Amino acid sequence: MKGLLIFLCFLVTPITQAGTYRWVDENGQTHFGDRPPANAASDEVELKAPAPSSDADARARKERMNEFLEQTEQERAERNEAKAQQEAKAAKHEAMCESLRARLKYIKSVSGIYRLNNDGERVFVDDEENERIRQEFRTKVQNECGA
Repeated sequence: MKGLLIFLCFLVTPITQAGTYRWVDENGQTHFGDRPPANAASDEVELKAPAPSSDADARARKERMNEFLEQTEQERAERNEAKAQQEAKAAKHEAMCESLRARLKYIKSVSGIYRLNNDGERVFVDDEENERIRQEFRTKVQNECGA
């Protein structure tokens, strides 16, 4: 059994160390492959493992890339939060304007405007005051909400 295992290891080793071949086609382009082509001359190319110092460089690049991605994600989250706040503010403003416009429409439709006195009784204002209140409210709606 042990001998069979050693024999299999020797068979697998050449397969895992298959060569890399380089050849030039009829158009002058260089190609690489794990098998030599049948219709062209090829050279076996020896591939070398990267030097240990380049592994440290690769780790440093990967770390910088991860930092960049984290920073980008944080900036994106901040932009999305700011956008959501701006949309909420705009929605709140639009709701306020809708309410003001509805009140303006109501004020235009009533014949007289009244105030409550200290006893809680209605006291209707005269026509001049009535028109002044309506004009002030129209101005307020225009200033807050535009046309």
